[in-house]
Amino acid sequence: MATTVSFTVESPRGRPRTVSVAYERSGSGEPLLLLHGIGHHRQAWEPVVSILAVERDVIAIDLPGFGASPGLPDDLGYDLKAMVPLLGTFCEAIGVDRPHVAGNSLGGLLALGLGREKLARSVTALSPAGFWTDPERRYAFGTLRAMRLAAESMPLPLIERLSRSAAGRTALTSTIYARPGRRSPEAAVSETLALRGATGFHRTLASGRDARFTDDVPGLPVTIAWGGHDRLLLRRQGIRAKHTVPGARLVRLPGCGHVPMNDDPALVARVILDTSR
Repeated sequence: MATTVSFTVESPRGRPRTVSVAYERSGSGEPLLLLHGIGHHRQAWEPVVSILAVERDVIAIDLPGFGASPGLPDDLGYDLKAMVPLLGTFCEAIGVDRPHVAGNSLGGLLALGLGREKLARSVTALSPAGFWTDPERRYAFGTLRAMRLAAESMPLPLIERLSRSAAGRTALTSTIYARPGRRSPEAAVSETLALRGATGFHRTLASGRDARFTDDVPGLPVTIAWGGHDRLLLRRQGIRAKHTVPGARLVRLPGCGHVPMNDDPALVARVILDTSR
């Protein structure tokens, strides 16, 4: 069951604004913050949470405008510059100081931003955004828009019917999973509805047009991991990420797609735990 915390941040105009974030917390140990990608929700991490919670105080959140978290006020931005301090304030609001952070896609970019600002103890970035060329970004954004339109166009009975077979789950989720048949019917329905209902989708996508991660993240452990079958952010972007963050460990995730947590939970959990030792 999700908990919601509300806190205040300043808008660019200097006005206080209230932001609410839904999250789930489990386990014990050093804190570990989990950040999902655009159009997804905290449940993307469900395949690995029980493994991580044996050794970590796991905090999986719905980013603003996704899952159960409401969208941001109009004068707050979804860009990296705005979201990193917002996430830092969220951590303060729940009493967490410099968590380990693992993020996927958009969440990976945010995780690296938190590490750069010394708001994280370690960073694990799974297929992080921000290391693309312009054509690669346009391809990824076009694919995401097509996924959103497909989710919006399908009536719920059709989504539920497709979810009941491996072939149907492949039709729903093969863009992000290398092994979509492993996703449960309930999860396939839930994440399709999450994509359809994400109030922050378009503003997040618009803010990402100029998103590039160009800085090093010195002074803390960083792992950048890429699925060998990532169809959204192509794996060659991992080489660019390694050049940008030369101290990072670059890990390949064989047999995994863009959202690798469901494709190989044991491998992904091991990569995160190894980084956060």
